[in-house]
Parts: sequence; structure tokens; C-alpha cells
Amino acid sequence: MNNEDIYDGITDIRDDLIEGAARKRRTRRRWTSALAAMLALAVLLGVALRPDAGSSGMSASAFALAEAEYPEMPPYPSEEEYIDPISGEWDDKRFEEVYEPWWESQLARWRNLPEDYGAGLEDFFAAGIRQFLTGGAGENRVYSPVNVCMALSMLAELTEGSSREQILTLLGQDSIQDLRTQAGLLWRANYCDDGATTSILANSLWLNQEVRFVPETMETLAERYYASSYQGEMGSAAFDQALRDWISQQTGGLLQEQAAGLRLAPETVLALASTIYFRARWSSEFQESRTAPQVFHGPEGDLTCDFMHQSGNNTYFWGERFSAVSVGLDNYGGTMTFLLPDEGVSPEDLLADGQAMEFLLMDDKWDGWANRKGLIVNLAMPKFDVSSDLDLISGLQALGITEVFDPQVSDFTPMTKEVEGIYVSQAEHAARVAVDEEGVTAAAYTVMSMCGAGAPPEEEVDFVLDRPFLFVITGVDGLPLFVGVVNRP
Repeated sequence: MNNEDIYDGITDIRDDLIEGAARKRRTRRRWTSALAAMLALAVLLGVALRPDAGSSGMSASAFALAEAEYPEMPPYPSEEEYIDPISGEWDDKRFEEVYEPWWESQLARWRNLPEDYGAGLEDFFAAGIRQFLTGGAGENRVYSPVNVCMALSMLAELTEGSSREQILTLLGQDSIQDLRTQAGLLWRANYCDDGATTSILANSLWLNQEVRFVPETMETLAERYYASSYQGEMGSAAFDQALRDWISQQTGGLLQEQAAGLRLAPETVLALASTIYFRARWSSEFQESRTAPQVFHGPEGDLTCDFMHQSGNNTYFWGERFSAVSVGLDNYGGTMTFLLPDEGVSPEDLLADGQAMEFLLMDDKWDGWANRKGLIVNLAMPKFDVSSDLDLISGLQALGITEVFDPQVSDFTPMTKEVEGIYVSQAEHAARVAVDEEGVTAAAYTVMSMCGAGAPPEEEVDFVLDRPFLFVITGVDGLPLFVGVVNRP
């Protein structure tokens, strides 16, 4: 199959996956420098031949067979532009003319989106969070459940038989059709690029130019997963650099250091790359004038870092071993929640705690949580920029996905019928979350833990994240985009 054949097979990207999208543009986007703090991550799943079955500074576009096109959204109006600089009067009419198209585009994101479209993923989210955030020995760790879910969904499309069944079981789906539908809804629910909030899930395929691939499978990945495709010489410096450039481009440059070590072995048949980039402002920004040095009690000793402060009406939650506070993100950007373990309780203790995990994954539906109270919350939290690199292989094997890593039993016939003994040789995950006074990229939960089950708090509470804590960032749909442990801000 030549390049033109593959191109024809994967460029028919369905417009109906995104309602209301009248115009499209290339995914090659110019990322603006973040006014708010950013976070992003990348997952790379490398599918390679057995070692004994091997084969003999350009941008990704130089290798492109097809590059996915995303919908263009009406921009959120900058409110400062509608205030008369002389009189200070607000031009409500002119603002509404721009605001209404933006609001309609937001409604289009959610229209016909089933309320329970994430059903089945709860066990995967809980198991993955525990698996990949524990065992860090006092290190910071960050993990994106949604990103790994998307990468595994694409991997399922490349497999068949029990290899696929193991992935479907982990993701809680009965069939590849159900998984395919859910992945499309997941993409649609989390896509936003309106100038105020950025939430982008991107996927790509990296194809060995010496291998012929099943066109129907490549077409499905392009159509259902918005996967761009690139073809080149595996193991070449130019193709490796193209992959690194693509990841850096899709993640706003946040993971350039982590991606610098990515290499595709010459015997690689195909690689999947899946990324997520999320940026949003706080709904109520922290004042820089209130930022001041404060002591954080880390597992390796005390350190002094800058703490942000904010006071106001909020809902305070507590459980048997933790307390929690949520901070909203502007323009329907999502939420960041912080879980603070009680004194003598570690973040890893909470990850193994059923009640804490239940709260962590409540999808922003906390009305049913008994231990909650509206208070004046005096929030103090460190500015932080945390990142981590994870090798997913052993963790996925512990979660029940084993066959795709074993060339003796794996089944990748939906991908290609030319090569035998294909197996997943590389599964790396890198993530980063940065928070400052203006905002964060994605949404998160902060859990603050208070001692004593069922004991109501005072009318005012100090919520000080001055010891290791958990956070979760959820998108507008409430699903966990990023979850992390901060042991050292």
C-alpha cells in the first residue's frame, strides 16, 4: 500500500462527531504563552516486533499522511474590551452580540451528550489511580486517567481476540463498538479551544514505512479518534524527532524535557501517541499581594515555598481521614479539588481508603455527601509545578492487561497481517501540573482532611495545604483529567 492509499483510507474524518462545528482547522496550532499555569501529559504506546524478527530535525508534517482537523469555536469575549476607557461604561449590547455565539457553541458541546456516558470507567479510574500514584517513595506523581483511557481505547482497535477482551474488561465495556462510542463522546465532552479555556485531546499514529496496514483499522482510528498519521523510517533520528516535536506541540511545550528521551526502535511496527493539554483560569483569581513564604512539611523535611491565600464562602467536606475543598475554574472550565489527609495520614493511605476514593471520583456530584457544610474557607495552598514519568507496563499488567505485552499470544491482526509476533514494547506516561495565582490547566479536586468522622467543623475553617496532599482536576463533564500527589511543591 503506498502513501496515497493510506491517506485515502484515513482522511475521511466525520464532522458529525462534533455538533455545531461549521469550520475546521489543522491541529498544527500556535500555542500562546500561558497567562495561567499549565498542565499537560503524553502517553506513548510503542508496538514492536520481537527482537529476533527485526528489519533492516524534520517536523512531523514532513512525514504526514493526514493531519486531523478540529472544530473552530467562537472565542469567549474579553470583558475588558467592552468597557469604555473614558466613561467606564459597560457596553452590554455589543458584549451580548459576541457572547451569544460563544454560549451556543458551549451548548453544542453538551447537546445529546448522555449523562452517564462515562459509565463503566469508574473501576478503571479507581484502580489506575491507586496503581500509578502509589509507591512513589515521597516523590511527586501525576497521572491522567482520561489520557490513558484514550490510548488504551486506540490500542484495543489494533487488537483482536482475548488481547482486545482484556482491554475491554479493564475499561468496563462489553464490545469494541461500545468502547468506540464512548471514546468519541469522551473526546467531544473535553474539547474546548475558545481562547479562555483550552482542553485538547490529540492522537496520532506513527507507521513503519516498510509495513502494510489494514486500511479499515487505520480509517477507524482517524474517523473515531481524530488520529493524525505519520509514516517514516523507524529508528531514524528524523522520525524520532518528528514524534517528539508533535508531542511538544500538542502539549504546549510543557513536556519537552520528558519527551526528549523518546526513541522508536528500528523494529517498531506502529506507535500510538495520545496527549492532553488543558489550561483554565480560576473563577476567582488569587491576589499576588497575598502570596507569601510559608513552611511546607514534606516527607523529607520542612521547606519554605510561596503560598497563595484566598478567603470566601465555600463548601467544606470531610471524611474519616481527610478534609477537602474545591476551587472552580472560569468559563465552565471545570474544577480543582484538594484532599488534605488528617495528621498522621499520608496521601498513599488515602489512595487505599475506600471512602476517600469514593469522594475523589464523585464526578462533582457532592450533594449526596453527608459530611459537608457551607463555611468561610481560608484557603492557603502552595504554588506548585509538579511532574512525573511513569512506565505503564508493569502497572497495566497488574490491572489485567497482559497479552499485548507477550508476543507469543498477542493478536494484532486488525492492524496488519504482514508481521507476526507483534507486542507492546513501550508504554510511557509523562504528566505535569502547574498552579499559580491566575489559574491551572485542567480541573482538579483538592481534598483537605480533618480528624473525626461525623464531627461538624466550626463556622470558619483554615484549610492549609502545608503537608503532602492529593489533587484531582476534572473537566466540565466531571471526569478526572489529572490526579496527583504533591509531596514537595
